[in-house]
Amino acid sequence: MYVIIAGGGKVGWNLARELIDKGNEVTLIESRRTRYLTIEQELEHAVQYCDATELWVLERAGIQRADLCIAVTGDDEDNLLICQIAKEKYLCERIIARVNNPRNRSWFELLGIQPAVSATDLILRLIEHEVPSYGLVHLLDLRDEQLEIIEVEVTQHSPAAGKSVQEMDLPDGSLIISLLRDGKGFVPKADSLIEAGDEVLLVLDPGLEDAITARFAPADRDAA
Repeated sequence: MYVIIAGGGKVGWNLARELIDKGNEVTLIESRRTRYLTIEQELEHAVQYCDATELWVLERAGIQRADLCIAVTGDDEDNLLICQIAKEKYLCERIIARVNNPRNRSWFELLGIQPAVSATDLILRLIEHEVPSYGLVHLLDLRDEQLEIIEVEVTQHSPAAGKSVQEMDLPDGSLIISLLRDGKGFVPKADSLIEAGDEVLLVLDPGLEDAITARFAPADRDAA
């Protein structure tokens, strides 16, 4: 691939290094002179000292032939603008944006800048995964495919406890793909029993979270 990375902070620099090590062609764009000089000692010609929000900078970097554009600056407005330009003006098929402030995620979604990655959101999901009282946890959002993968823990008084997979009256657009029990996961069969304390992984259409929570963890929801 040919990859353009905007932002030479720790994230951008490490991404560039790893992508180059994997045999990809990379151009890293950094607007801070001192930072550029530091990175240039290692990446040499693979880094440019410019402002990636400028059209001529992206064109000089070869945005017209880029397979992937990644914007990981410390400014959400810049990341949004860079990805929007790459996607809409230069028809770059794949873009990835960093969201520094999770409250700005809605703007990225509104303008179709996806995936938009927020370190804060990722850490919160890890916390939710480790704390059972959170109930339902979003593991993966496949926005282009209009699907979600979630995890929900079966509570003690859940309607699902003691039922087999085939007995579960799941809403259309949802499917159990795995059960985790005592730290081990397995793909359930139709007659596999669901027990209290199990962690159930499901793939489902967006908007079904409430219906799923009601079937597997109603106590957690009531407590919330």
